Amino acid sequence: MNGPGRTFIVLGLFLLATGLLVNFAPKLPTWLGRLPGDITFKRGDFGFYFPLATCLLLSAVLSFVLWLFRK
Repeated sequence: MNGPGRTFIVLGLFLLATGLLVNFAPKLPTWLGRLPGDITFKRGDFGFYFPLATCLLLSAVLSFVLWLFRK
């Protein structure tokens, strides 16, 4: 299956996944985004947050799932 059909299927699956994520985001575990490796910096009225450990964890899980689908 090549051409625009495959592109539309992949785009549709991506939009479906994004919609499900937006819909169920309030029900995600509260510890996700507050892992020990996440960087938080607060000084006065300024705050900076970068979820480094969360990004690494999600990347590893997503890579494993995609690896399973390729097999």
